[in-house]
Amino acid sequence: MYHNNPATALEELQEEGILPNPVNVRDMIIRAHLSPSDAMELNRRFQDYLRAFGEAQSIGRGIMEQRGVGAQEFVGR
Repeated sequence: MYHNNPATALEELQEEGILPNPVNVRDMIIRAHLSPSDAMELNRRFQDYLRAFGEAQSIGRGIMEQRGVGAQEFVGR
């Protein structure tokens, strides 16, 4: 489990295709020592990630519901 380690999160993403939870991505950004301009750029990119993560979660939920798997079971994974 990567929690707040960006290197481990990247490794898991490459091996398993699991997107890190946006809360953990935000925590990784906060813990990094960034210049103000880098922090602003990462925040912009994080907002894009957050939007895409929500869209992917919604699409996945729809697929699971259509296949007969409850949304609660899907979200709990």
